[in-house]
Amino acid sequence: MGVRLLNKKNRFITGYAGLRALAVIGVILYHLNPNQFMGGYLGVPIFLVLSGYLVTDHMFHAYEERGEYNFKSFYIRRIKKLYPQMITLLWGCSAYILLFQQNLLAKLNQIVITNLLNVYNFWQIKNGQSYFERFAANESPFVHLWTMSIEGQFYIIWPLIIFLLVKFAKNKKTIFWIITALTLFSALEMAFLFKPGVDTSRIYYGTDTRFFSLGLGAMLAVFWPTWKLNANLEKRSHWLLNIVGAISLVAILLMATSPIFNPQKAFAYRGGMFLFSLVTTIFVGIIAHPGSSWNKWLTNPVFKWIGSRSYGIYLYQFPVMIFFEDKVKDIADHVVLYHSIEVILILIIAELSYRFIEKPFGRIDWEKVRQFLTKALNLRAKHYQAKILLATGIIVFILGSFGILKAPTVKTENPNHSQLAKQIKSNRSKQLKNNKKLIKEAQSRKKTAPTSKADLIKQAKKAADTKPVNKDFEKYGISQVDLQLAQKIQVTAIGDSVMAGSSQNLQKLMPHLIIDAAISRQLGDTIPLFEQYKAKGALNDNVLIGLGTNGAFQPQELDHLMQIIGPKRHVFWVNTHVPTRDWQDQVNGELDAATKKYPNLTIIKWHEFAGSHPDWFYDDHTHPTPEGSKFYSAYITKVLVTEGKY
Repeated sequence: MGVRLLNKKNRFITGYAGLRALAVIGVILYHLNPNQFMGGYLGVPIFLVLSGYLVTDHMFHAYEERGEYNFKSFYIRRIKKLYPQMITLLWGCSAYILLFQQNLLAKLNQIVITNLLNVYNFWQIKNGQSYFERFAANESPFVHLWTMSIEGQFYIIWPLIIFLLVKFAKNKKTIFWIITALTLFSALEMAFLFKPGVDTSRIYYGTDTRFFSLGLGAMLAVFWPTWKLNANLEKRSHWLLNIVGAISLVAILLMATSPIFNPQKAFAYRGGMFLFSLVTTIFVGIIAHPGSSWNKWLTNPVFKWIGSRSYGIYLYQFPVMIFFEDKVKDIADHVVLYHSIEVILILIIAELSYRFIEKPFGRIDWEKVRQFLTKALNLRAKHYQAKILLATGIIVFILGSFGILKAPTVKTENPNHSQLAKQIKSNRSKQLKNNKKLIKEAQSRKKTAPTSKADLIKQAKKAADTKPVNKDFEKYGISQVDLQLAQKIQVTAIGDSVMAGSSQNLQKLMPHLIIDAAISRQLGDTIPLFEQYKAKGALNDNVLIGLGTNGAFQPQELDHLMQIIGPKRHVFWVNTHVPTRDWQDQVNGELDAATKKYPNLTIIKWHEFAGSHPDWFYDDHTHPTPEGSKFYSAYITKVLVTEGKY
């Protein structure tokens, strides 16, 4: 099916359904496995570039053909397209939350209102709702809707801006450079506001910092209007368009799968997303041109089906994942099965929403509405489908409304004030304070002939009888002799929030432990930290690592770290217990494989040790409770004193 040209009307470009299909597939893959499909979030800029191009192209066509633009018609079309499914999603999720997941009721009313007003992204910035925190308390099923607010704001404001540009800037060259200036300002603002180690929510959600994708699409519309593109090209030009299109698509796919586009690293914000949007803009222009073959190549029944339902798929994918994964706790044990179920549920709901919400309400025919209500309310006639639809709609509306109205009465528990968060914050403060003294000790420590392990054990046994320490830990599986040995062992530990939550116990057991553990850490981001400790002489002969909770890593990253640490130090790596995330087995598999390559690497099997004790963990099944923390700390200490260097 090729390009359909309509005389003096905007062209209908079927290939864009294929591009939307690729975009929404990327986003779903990212949400299912953000570590393996690290660049999948770049599907969102594809949607934004398309919106910028098509909306601006439509407006310029109207001004050129009629000298005016029908604002009322545009806004009504947008409302019909966006709001029926958005309202269905908000009320449907609210009903589900009321019935099955009331821990998400807090601030639900604010979430619904800000989405309806297209300002949800600003609410997320204000409320610190990070897009990337994988273990945020009460993870929201609405977090992905920030992009809908940006699109909504664009639809409201952009027609007014184009009106002013057409009226006062007059010629398209001036208009182009004004739009270019706005676009570049947006990209530069994102780059300048990015600060390493600082939460990226402000620039990830910001309308001003994400405008450049819309702006690039709008720039394309100025000099590449769909209704002026000539299908009659020389063969050479035809092939050139196809080749440029192929290069663009390959570049898009490579960028969307490259670790360099990690959304928590600098490159994505300092030019990466802009570069991706620019390449996408080129591809959008190639598809639009009737002289290329890309519109035809991207037009097929599968892409048409996904693309036409991409809005519903995007809306429902995250709620399905959040609700499903809240009830199913062993994701890591059945990754393919559970992800397949999630995708099937998303597609089924999107199809139902498309058939019964988007299509009917997108073209509201009041006569058909009257006929539907007549069938549904006629108690004598069967018309079961109409009756079921109406009854379902009424029930969802009532339950959803009750949940929204109940939300203000629910006491909001700030995740930063939870018991775990308070413990981590307190521990972090103690780490920084204690480490100053311990690092100085490590730097000034003179090398002496090592005491034999047999002599150390002999001394420990004697001290165990005369001067026992930390006796309260003996019931957690560690002997008094091991507790005595722990008083002498020297360790440098670097880890994530799991280790951070237990650092006070680890330091109590091992007084010479230098520990640096903090939330949201991943291996790649933490490698410079190991280099810093090594450079200042604070990387002890025993190195304890607790990383992998927040995502998988590349084997080469582990190799790089082991090279930094060196073969003379003994590395102890606590494996990962995170059954609700699909990367658990991948991380632990990589660690087990690495032991065959590095004789100085020992894996502390926390996952296997704690797997049959769910009572040791908070509700996230990952972070140990105060009681679980003592088992965690005692187990790690026991392995260190048994196999470590002295």
